[in-house]
Amino acid sequence: MKIQELTLYTTNIESQSEFYSQVLGLKIVKKSPKIISFQVGKTLLHFKFKKTATPYHFAINIPANKEEEALHWLKSRRSILKDGQDEIIDFRAWNAKAIYFYDQDLNIVELIARKNLKNESDQKFGPEQFLEISEIGVPTRDIENVFSILSGVMEIEIYDGGFGNFCAIGDETGLFICINRDHKKWYPTNDKAFASNFELVLQEKGKQYHVEFNNESIKVAGLNNPNTQKK
Repeated sequence: MKIQELTLYTTNIESQSEFYSQVLGLKIVKKSPKIISFQVGKTLLHFKFKKTATPYHFAINIPANKEEEALHWLKSRRSILKDGQDEIIDFRAWNAKAIYFYDQDLNIVELIARKNLKNESDQKFGPEQFLEISEIGVPTRDIENVFSILSGVMEIEIYDGGFGNFCAIGDETGLFICINRDHKKWYPTNDKAFASNFELVLQEKGKQYHVEFNNESIKVAGLNNPNTQKK
């Protein structure tokens, strides 16, 4: 699964604009008083203004060998969100290592080096090493129903977890990170998991889909096929 576009909401376009462009060094693709867009590797990231926006969790893939360089690069720009004293988190079951930080909206952003992708780089680490957005958090009270809707329209599978408290749906280039928001909070900060609205365009097995998560309801539409399901 490849996330081609992701639309999130923000209470402050200007502060997010400055952070992502000046601090992280990402290219601004489009900017207006109501929306700003950045190129994050293969993914186009949009922030739209909304007074009632609440925080998200999302992850960005980086080359499989770059977690140490990424940590050094990021620490000069932002405080690291740690697990105890650990600044780099070792997800052994996923064969991946990750670093977490807040953006200006207190979104929990993750840089993750997935060893299985074997996408090592010998280039110096910087924003051009942000390869793609590979995760979006989906806090819900009914993980099974979310999976049923997604898999009813797309050929998509569970990557890890189950229908109780945690389920990662998709693959290592694109995952819906579903958590039971009544029982779990976001790692590693224990922040409340809001069912924050988002939209995305993804590609799965050569087909494009539009996904909308709104008021804890998920809707999927094939862009080449009008088949739609709604929770």
